Amino acid sequence: MYSRSEASQLKHEFWIAFGRYLSLHHSSEGMKVNWVNYHTGHKYMYFRMEAGKDRASVGIELRQPDELMRELYFDRFSSFRTIIHTALNEEWRWEKDATDEHGKSISRIYTETRNVNVYDKSTWPEIISFLKPRIIALDEVWNDIKDAFEDLR
Repeated sequence: MYSRSEASQLKHEFWIAFGRYLSLHHSSEGMKVNWVNYHTGHKYMYFRMEAGKDRASVGIELRQPDELMRELYFDRFSSFRTIIHTALNEEWRWEKDATDEHGKSISRIYTETRNVNVYDKSTWPEIISFLKPRIIALDEVWNDIKDAFEDLR
């Protein structure tokens, strides 16, 4: 078992290693991008990657405090569901009404893998192999559909 600070340090090391590993890969537009803190250009809309003690996930989180606006974003993404799944080469989970770890209402579209542990460095290659192609594909699909979200900004 790790102390809180040791666990935090290991997680920090993982994200630094992941960021360095992906730093050589440019966005679909050919730009340098901070993959760990991906900038969508839309307030309250995030491409989120997580790694924990029993799973890793990647997805889109809609955190608009205004429920109607969050629903508009989710519905807009839903209209591109087939395009998104085709680009990602797999089906993701769609949760219009979810709750985050702090009890706030969010919407999310995501996928995850289980039986990985960010605190076990031997599983880091598996976590990276899961996250990397999905965040890159998410960037590519976002580049294709983002213009359809301009009226929601």
